[in-house]
Amino acid sequence: MEDVKKEEKTIRWGVFAPMFLFVFSAVILGIFHSEMLIALTKDFFNWSLQSFGWLYQWISIIALILVGVIMISRYGNLRIGGKDAQANMSFGRWFAMALSSGIATGLITYGANEPIIYFGNIYGELNHVPVEPHTHYAAIWALGRSFYNWGFIPYAMYTLSGLIAAYMYFNKKRGLTVSATLEPILGQYAQNKFVANFIDVFSTLAIVLALASGLGTGLTVVATGLKIAYGIHITTTVFVVLGVMTTALFTFSSYLGLDKGFKVLANIKSKVLYFLLMLLFITGPTIYILKTSTAGMAVWLDNFFLWGLDPGDIGGVELTQWWTLFDWAMWIAYAPLMGLFLAMIAYGRTLKEFIIVNWILPSCFALIWFAIWGGTSLYLQESNVLNLVQIIKDNGAVSGLWAFLQHLPFKLGVVIVPLILVLSLFAYAVAANSVTTTIAGMCTKDVPIGEEAPAYQRIIWGTLIGSIAIIMSVFGGGEQGIDGIKFLAACGGFCVLFIFMLQVLSIIKIFFYDKPVE
Repeated sequence: MEDVKKEEKTIRWGVFAPMFLFVFSAVILGIFHSEMLIALTKDFFNWSLQSFGWLYQWISIIALILVGVIMISRYGNLRIGGKDAQANMSFGRWFAMALSSGIATGLITYGANEPIIYFGNIYGELNHVPVEPHTHYAAIWALGRSFYNWGFIPYAMYTLSGLIAAYMYFNKKRGLTVSATLEPILGQYAQNKFVANFIDVFSTLAIVLALASGLGTGLTVVATGLKIAYGIHITTTVFVVLGVMTTALFTFSSYLGLDKGFKVLANIKSKVLYFLLMLLFITGPTIYILKTSTAGMAVWLDNFFLWGLDPGDIGGVELTQWWTLFDWAMWIAYAPLMGLFLAMIAYGRTLKEFIIVNWILPSCFALIWFAIWGGTSLYLQESNVLNLVQIIKDNGAVSGLWAFLQHLPFKLGVVIVPLILVLSLFAYAVAANSVTTTIAGMCTKDVPIGEEAPAYQRIIWGTLIGSIAIIMSVFGGGEQGIDGIKFLAACGGFCVLFIFMLQVLSIIKIFFYDKPVE
C-alpha cells in the first residue's frame, strides 16, 4: 500500500491527467466522427500554414544558423555536466542511439518515393516551378528538394532543443522538462506550477498523437507490403496482432530502460540501416547515383534560401505547404521532447560533439539515404524498368515502395522485402521507445538527474500510444482514422511552434547575453 501511495505521489497529475483526457477524447471523436475530426483539424492546419508559413521558414533558418554558430564558437568546448564529466558510452554507440531515435518509418517509406513524386509532378508539386516533369533535370531537382526537406534544417531543430535541454538539465541542474528549457526567458514563471504544466502538456500532446499516427502509418506500410509482395490479405485480426506486437516491443524495451532495452535495439537498427545503404549502393546504378546526387546537391545549394524563405508564394501550395511546411510542423512537434531524450544520453560530451552527433552526422546520413534510395528509384523510372510514377498515381506512395523493392537488381527483393517488412515496425519501435521514456519522465515528479522515470509510467504511455493507433485504424475508418490523428498532431505542432520559438530565444540569451555555466 505504501508503494502505491509513493507511486501516486510521483505522478505529475497536472501533466498526466490533461494529456490523458485530451487524447482519450480525440480517440472517441475519431471513432464516431472521423470525418468531422479530419475536416476540423485539416481546416485549422491549412489556416496555420497559410497564415504562419513565413514564421515556420524563419524560425527554421534561425535554428540552423544558431546551431552552426554555437558549434564553431568558443562555447563548442563547453562540456555537458561540467568540465569533469565523463561520457558513459562509446562515440559509435552514442551516434547509433541518436540516429535511431530520430528515424521511424518516414525515411524508409519516402526515401524511394518522394523524389519520384516530384519527378512525375504527381500531386502538382511542379506546377509553380520552372521544371518540366519526366525530364532528367526533374530527377536532379527532385533529389535536391528531398535533400532540403530531410537534411540539415530538420535535424537543426532537434539539436537546438537538445542543446538547451542538456545545458539546463546537467549544467544548471533543472528538471528534464520542456518548461525548464524556457527558464532563461521566462525566469521564475517557468517554475510556476500552472505555467510549467501548460507548457509540458502542449509539448507532449503533439508528440503522443504524432507517434500514434506514425504507428498507424507503419502498420499500413507493412499491410500493403504483405499484400503486394506475398498476396496476403490483411484482416482486422492480423492488423491488430501486428499493432500489439509492435507496441509490446517498444513498451517492453522502454520498461527495460536505456541500457538493457533501447541501447540494444538502436545498435541493431543502425547496423541494418548501414547494411541496406551499402548493399544498394554496391549493387545499384552506382555511377547514376553519384552523378545525379551530386547535381542534386548543386540544385539544393543554389536554391537554399529561395526554398528556405518561401512561405508558399513561390513554390505553391502543392509543393511548399503540403511538403516542406507540413514537414516542418511535424519536426517541430517532435523537437522539444526529442531534445529531452538527446540531452539524456549526452552526459560528458562537449557541445561541439553534441552538435556533430545530432546535427551533422544524421543530416549526412539522410542525404546519403536519399541519394542511394531515391537515386535508384529515379534510375528505374528513367530507364523504363519500372513506371513508379504510374504505380503511385494508381495505388498511393506506399505501393511505390514495394514495387521499387521488388525490382531491385540481382533479385535482391527476395531478401530485402522481408527485411524491410520487419524493419518498418522495428524502426518505429526504436523511435517510439525513446519518446515513451521521455514522456514518462515529463509526467513524473522529481526524477533524480541521470535516472529514468518509473517503469510503470513507461508502460502506461507505451500502451496508450499503441492503443490509439490500433483503435483508430480498426474502428476509426482505417487510414481515414489515422489521418484524423495525423492532422490533430500537426495542429499540435503549430502550438508547439511558439514553445520552440521560446527555446530559440533561450539559446540566444544563454550563449550570446549571459555567461554559460561550466
